[in-house]
Amino acid sequence: MFPIVQYQPLRLITKTTLSSTCLKLVFSRPVALTQIWKSWLSSHSVVGNKNIILMGPPGAGKTTVGRIVGQKLDCPVIDVDDDVLETTWNMSVSEKLQDVGNEQFLEEEGKALLTLSASGSVISLTGSNPMHAASMRHVKQSGVVVYLDVPTAVILRRLQAMKVDRIVGQAPGVALRDILQFRKQFYRRWHDIRVLCAGDTAEAVADKVLDAVKRYQNSELETFISTRASRSGNCKGKDCAKYFSDVVTEGLAPDGGLFVPENGLPKLSAGEWQSLIEATYVERAQVILEKCIHPADIPAPTLGEIIGTAYGENFACSKIAPVRHLTGNQFLLELFHGPTASFKDFALQVMPHLFAYCVPSSCNYLVLAATSGDTGSAVLDGFSRLRDADKQRIAVMSFFPEDGVSHIQKAQMIGSQKENARSVGVKSDFDYCQTAIKQIFTDSDYTGFLTVEYGTALAAANSINWARLLPQIVYHASAYLDLVHQDIIAFGSPVDVCIPTGNFGNILAALYAKMMGIPIRKCVCASNENNVLTDFVRTGVYDLRGRTLIPTLSPAIDILKSSNLERYLHLMARGDGQLVSQLYSQLEEQGRFQLQKELLEKLQGDVVAGWCSEEDCLAAIHSVYSTTGYILDTHTAVAKVVADRLQDRTCPVIISSTAHYSKFAPAILRALRIAEIKQNPLSQLRLLSSYSPLPPVHWGLLETLKRNENEDHEVCAADTSALMSHIEALIQSHFT
Repeated sequence: MFPIVQYQPLRLITKTTLSSTCLKLVFSRPVALTQIWKSWLSSHSVVGNKNIILMGPPGAGKTTVGRIVGQKLDCPVIDVDDDVLETTWNMSVSEKLQDVGNEQFLEEEGKALLTLSASGSVISLTGSNPMHAASMRHVKQSGVVVYLDVPTAVILRRLQAMKVDRIVGQAPGVALRDILQFRKQFYRRWHDIRVLCAGDTAEAVADKVLDAVKRYQNSELETFISTRASRSGNCKGKDCAKYFSDVVTEGLAPDGGLFVPENGLPKLSAGEWQSLIEATYVERAQVILEKCIHPADIPAPTLGEIIGTAYGENFACSKIAPVRHLTGNQFLLELFHGPTASFKDFALQVMPHLFAYCVPSSCNYLVLAATSGDTGSAVLDGFSRLRDADKQRIAVMSFFPEDGVSHIQKAQMIGSQKENARSVGVKSDFDYCQTAIKQIFTDSDYTGFLTVEYGTALAAANSINWARLLPQIVYHASAYLDLVHQDIIAFGSPVDVCIPTGNFGNILAALYAKMMGIPIRKCVCASNENNVLTDFVRTGVYDLRGRTLIPTLSPAIDILKSSNLERYLHLMARGDGQLVSQLYSQLEEQGRFQLQKELLEKLQGDVVAGWCSEEDCLAAIHSVYSTTGYILDTHTAVAKVVADRLQDRTCPVIISSTAHYSKFAPAILRALRIAEIKQNPLSQLRLLSSYSPLPPVHWGLLETLKRNENEDHEVCAADTSALMSHIEALIQSHFT
């Protein structure tokens, strides 16, 4: 599904191959950067004998930038237009295009490029070179292809000013914008590195190119550590390094902590963010995820194909995550247009493909997930969409609280089961399911037994897995950019976000988007009656003593132990894994921990919190429907209530609508004061549909329930050994 034609970066640059002095200079951007680059490139054959190949649309500045890069590196510069095509043809490019026409020109241009033989040079391609596959394969083998990604609006202005008349495809009645849009698919196919060029000078773009190539060749700085890792730990050096592909595979760190990027997430400049204002959701996702995933783990073209597949026909709305005005300064970020009708689809349509790419083909994998409702069907659906060869070696099992999800959520999970995707009800609550899975992962005797006996390794699909969390950053960034695009705000103006929160993953993704440069002022943490997070944010005390889980109408946030809070505490503590470890040891042993004053002040600088009763949740659904005709789901209603109470209305607030109301039909019918509530989930949805609601009843949910009205599922006791028995049964039936 995802072919690779790729010059692979190598993990070669370490402290053993660069002196500590050189390392310090290279990564602190000194005045003598040019000299260091010359030395570094010339001393490493993997780059020194390769070319830096600049690719992009006409008007991207490839020729000018190429000359500057060549000057900085003191290496030859080849401009394909001037030095290859016109030399070969003995005529200008515009004359050749006029002489032979569009299709023949591409062929002639490709043939000329096939004759190019160069090393250690900077090569500036033409805008149409990437449309000829054979010549691009040839030139790609000789170096690193850098895509100068310039916003289409900027290119159009430049070309108009330059009065360019030699673009392949240019003709009366053919819009130049359409030509540029068509070509993007070829740039995405061939690039190794993307450089966002957002109003930068040619000199600045050249520096970005050098930085990007440096990153490409050195993945050693993009390692991951456990949130509980001591700064003076015993494991050091490249043998202990964990990369993106490792943490996707392993899920949970061996010490029980969660993996986080050792050097944090990249930050985009204001100009780079603004270059994405006109972009589609898929384009934004590719740019952001390329920044966060090193190409040594997943090459950029492969990542692009994964993203295109994930957010293609599986989503009912072409905008993927549209932002809708609700009332006043409140906007809804609709995250329910995926196949299983919740925000979990945004990660779980991507993560299975990332996982399949990263894991070695020599081993079978069973992916485990605990769910409070929405994750279950999303993880089953996502992994069932893998290609057949991957489904044969990767299976998934979801554990959910048997009596802790809505009837429709349960029916959806049962209906989402496939040959490699099974669901098991557990006679307990979500916290038990999540804790049991963590215990299974950290039981080295058991995981070793599965590997030896069945050749099967375990992996995690909950948001404890970094690949689950990462795609969620995209929609928070995209929502802000949409408000800018709609002229609601100017870029740089702040917004608040309000998120129904249980496991802290979704709100953490918003905090990460803020770190990466999105102007989010406050993250509003909205809880239901299981309000341990509200108390924690207000007091700094995380106290589980005497608390029992309360089943509510918003079951996806019926959680007391918020796993991803650990990642945020590690961030606030500036990577002090020892402190995080101490806090969670106290939680396990004493049932509580308390933040120091300094950390609490940092927390309250980013996050405010409130909670909502069941009565207020239902009243909000009724009120919004009565005034706007729009139906909120129960989780979104919780967020709406909290936003009304806490947000000061001095800036827009984006409320995350995390699930479609169809999943909670009985509660919605009750809120709308519809007397007749039938027990059959499909009948409930048909009744709701008869009211012509906005938005309509979810298409995917209806289809799933129609296909699987009478299907059954497995149930087990709240006992780790019982869960293990189900795990082994699936392994035996699927892999042996």
